[in-house]
Amino acid sequence: MAITRPETLIEVLDLDRGLLPGARAAARRFGLLVPRGYAALMAQSDPHDPLLRQVLPLAEELRSPPGFSADPVGERTAVHAPGLLQKYQGRALLLLTGACAIHCRYCFRRHLPYAEDSARLDRAARAVRRLAEDPSIREVILSGGDPLLPDDDSLAVLVGELAEIPHLRRLRLHTRLPIVLPSRVTDRLCRILSASRLQPILVVHTNHARELGAAARGALGQLHDAGIPLLNQSVLLRGVNDSAYRLAALSEALFECTVLPYYLHLLDRVSGAAHFEPAEATAIRILDQLRTQLPGYLVPRLVKEIAGAPYKIPLDRETAYETVR
Repeated sequence: MAITRPETLIEVLDLDRGLLPGARAAARRFGLLVPRGYAALMAQSDPHDPLLRQVLPLAEELRSPPGFSADPVGERTAVHAPGLLQKYQGRALLLLTGACAIHCRYCFRRHLPYAEDSARLDRAARAVRRLAEDPSIREVILSGGDPLLPDDDSLAVLVGELAEIPHLRRLRLHTRLPIVLPSRVTDRLCRILSASRLQPILVVHTNHARELGAAARGALGQLHDAGIPLLNQSVLLRGVNDSAYRLAALSEALFECTVLPYYLHLLDRVSGAAHFEPAEATAIRILDQLRTQLPGYLVPRLVKEIAGAPYKIPLDRETAYETVR
């Protein structure tokens, strides 16, 4: 069961009901959705809890300053077929569904018209044909919404169809479900991925160490035991993980779960999420601090995505203020 009403979330966590008017107004634009198991990891009576902050609608979402838009990374211009996006050479992305198990308030696809732009498993044939016709594509990335929301039988059919395309080598899944809905990781799912001719890679999305509760650790362990490489990507979020201490704790906790840190994204500037954005200089400072605290393999790559750029732009002191043209 999931929590879908601000009143319920505020009651379950014993929060100040003064939050309710703003939460209701923001949820009318982008609905509240949070699994109860994930909510159980949140601290009681703490409106600043870093897990709560990711999902609680706030009045700040109703303001969108200049520079924020409904399509901050230019996905609409990258659509090659319904649900098929190609922004980078050699890789293509399939949006299998517009649904997700959780609504993260900073989601860069919160305004995406999924009715138009989702491949959906029941109409993915055209996207699969386009992939088969393009021998330059070596890797397919399943995304959404969340690509693990469809059932195992449906996923097995799609993975089988993709494996029949001879020039494809890898199948990557970007998913939040092992973290927020760990029960979705089944033995069957692990077999579907590990038995494919395509090399599977699973990229989870974790922003804070406390998201890695016992159930999530168990799900990640299942995937690891099936021989599936596990990576993590995070978004740098003000009030959630914008400190070297919190990010170092996350990297250590991920490694305990056999997950390697991969990307630390600057916020994609989607309308409604401006209150999550730290300054770019803050991000650079945190990255420097992480490098002093962690071995190199536990330091994620700090990147930002710019519409039209041929790859995600890595950031460090030298490149932080360069403009990509």
